[in-house]
Amino acid sequence: MKHAVIFAHPSADSLAAAAARTYAEALRALDEQVIVRDLYALGFDPCLKAQEIPGRAGYEPGADVAAERALLSDVQAFAFIYPLWFNAPPAMMKGYVDRVFSMGFGYVPSFGGTEPNLEGRQLVSITSSGAPDAWVGSTGVLETLSRIFDSHIAAVCGLSVLDHVHFGGMVPGITQEAFDETLQEVRALARRHFGPPAATPDSDLRSNT
Repeated sequence: MKHAVIFAHPSADSLAAAAARTYAEALRALDEQVIVRDLYALGFDPCLKAQEIPGRAGYEPGADVAAERALLSDVQAFAFIYPLWFNAPPAMMKGYVDRVFSMGFGYVPSFGGTEPNLEGRQLVSITSSGAPDAWVGSTGVLETLSRIFDSHIAAVCGLSVLDHVHFGGMVPGITQEAFDETLQEVRALARRHFGPPAATPDSDLRSNT
């Protein structure tokens, strides 16, 4: 299976960057094919252009968008990795979705509206915040984000949402132990969804007979 790990953080030593590297490494260890899209390092332009607005005369994706779509054309599982800024994805990530996953890639025109174009493909999200998990949960931030970002994108494009793992309390100065434990959870996420199925007691018994 081919995966695209798409992450947005301007700092190479951030948790988001480390999570992206770790997730990609964990997938490759499972013999999965992976491409990594570091949006800041790529200098991706998140600003939607007038000609890229669906329904306008002369609609045409930019050359950079066309190149991204070609690269992602055979991807079967997408991973969005980003921090929460003002309780929302960074503008870089939102702009990437706006431009790349729009008309012609994520969905296509149909009679009376649009129809999904990425059916059968999967979506995983890994996010982090300075606010602790308890606050993110009690205020409904993560639930709202999952509904208006993950679930909406999935519904429009035909994706299946596999998981959204959030790490709260990720402030500057967190201990190395906490940082390492977080990355261990990222590895476990990859194994959980894309690793070999766990052996059942019955299968263990058969293998020993």
